[in-house]
Amino acid sequence: MIAPDSEAGFACAIAAATAAKSALNLTGYGSKAGFLRPVVAGETLSTRAFRGVSLYAPKELVLSARSGTPLAELEATLAASGQHLIAEPPRYGFLGGAAATQSFGGVIACNLSGPRRIAWGAMRDHVLGVRAITGRGEIMRSGGRVLKNVTGLDLAKLLTGSYGTLALLTEITVKVLPIPEETGTLVLHDLTPARAVAALSAALGSPFSVTGAAYLPERAAAAVGYDRPVALIRIEDVAASVAYRLRALSTQLSRYAASTLLDRAGSLAIWQAVRDATPLAEAMPVQGGLEEAMIWRVSVAPSRGPDILGVAQALGLDGYLDWGGGLLMLAGPASHAAASALTEAVTAVGGGWWLLRAPEALRTSLACVPEEPPALAAIRGRLQTAFDPAGIFSPGKLHAA
Repeated sequence: MIAPDSEAGFACAIAAATAAKSALNLTGYGSKAGFLRPVVAGETLSTRAFRGVSLYAPKELVLSARSGTPLAELEATLAASGQHLIAEPPRYGFLGGAAATQSFGGVIACNLSGPRRIAWGAMRDHVLGVRAITGRGEIMRSGGRVLKNVTGLDLAKLLTGSYGTLALLTEITVKVLPIPEETGTLVLHDLTPARAVAALSAALGSPFSVTGAAYLPERAAAAVGYDRPVALIRIEDVAASVAYRLRALSTQLSRYAASTLLDRAGSLAIWQAVRDATPLAEAMPVQGGLEEAMIWRVSVAPSRGPDILGVAQALGLDGYLDWGGGLLMLAGPASHAAASALTEAVTAVGGGWWLLRAPEALRTSLACVPEEPPALAAIRGRLQTAFDPAGIFSPGKLHAA
């Protein structure tokens, strides 16, 4: 493993790899090593020694940090000033072990967003600028450190979600916001998936500014302490406003089901579980544990979420719905037949997917993300050549090398 502590060190390592045509696996601490396909590379280039907050201006709502900065360390810095990352990035610690450290650069490279995405957008939407190193060993900068920035092409958005296949991120600047004064959750009990999504859609369409909308079927609900399915609706704001809106929303949704309210402590705990896919780690029926499971993150139109959940359950997988029904977190026994049937069903409704874990033999033979239309694949190919002409960055991560 190569772990430089400076941009110059990264640039030299990348230039040497390009000259030798030697592939590099770009990583932080390895918490996402199981995502998508196995990387075909002989050397690992890690950002773990390149860490620290380089700029934090709380009054300007802007933070810059080096890509190897642990997410927990960065969030502690923000919390000390009463602020947080807007996109609520998940921590899938169970995918890389309970003590897996997640890097800031890895969160950005994978564009990971949590339950708040339905209200505030994806992680990509809050990235103001990046510093990165191309496959030529060139240090580049895109965007800036201010909220209003229209200079040049927005390459920062392009690199967010590129999974380390275009450039090595070295520093990222993001917009941050104050932590809400109060958080409360309305819990609707004992709904079917279709009925729950109808209720979640009604809540999201209301004037009450919902920031979380999830549905946990019986097994997932049991993992967080409920004995029957629950639909969860979160509101975050000043205390008096949250209390009023929860009461009004409870009345509006009474036609769907009886409801109860969770206070701040209960809300923070249950939404952390939803964010981090805790129900998958604690309750999914996988013989041999999650090491032998396949775990999927599936995105569809919210109205299609119940149908895909039904397909998954028929295939022996189970999970829950987030983003008002638009995101499914699924786990179950690994098999090529079940994987193919699931991805075919998702494709048929115009959705997408990411494979978060599977035994390596399965990862190498599956489409871990949807196949691209020819025109889009051609554009990606030209971008790949422009950023990484020797093809050394994480080959095989997205598509077969």
